[in-house]
Amino acid sequence: MQAASQQTQQHGGSEFGRVLKFPQSRAARPPMSAGNIAPEPLDDLARYEQEPEVDYRKRTLTNMIAVIIVTMLIAVGVWITDVIADTNRDEDCVMQGRTNCVPFKPVIPSRD
Repeated sequence: MQAASQQTQQHGGSEFGRVLKFPQSRAARPPMSAGNIAPEPLDDLARYEQEPEVDYRKRTLTNMIAVIIVTMLIAVGVWITDVIADTNRDEDCVMQGRTNCVPFKPVIPSRD
């Protein structure tokens, strides 16, 4: 603690540190004033500023295809989750030593 206070006193700085002054570069611009107006920017990017024509039919078709694909991905994800859950349930049943783990629907013959 004493070393830190001695360094602060030696350098004449405050407890927050010193401010270092860096030399300004030669290319620094003078501040803007009424007599010093910046030149107009070049119009090189004007060709990119134009709004392209929007093909709404193509855009709608693309959006519909995207919705169908996302819906299919969600459906496949739910199906896979359901299959994994059923498999885990059957595995747990077998690991417990039960013999009637696989559910089945009995066929009931009709009386005609």
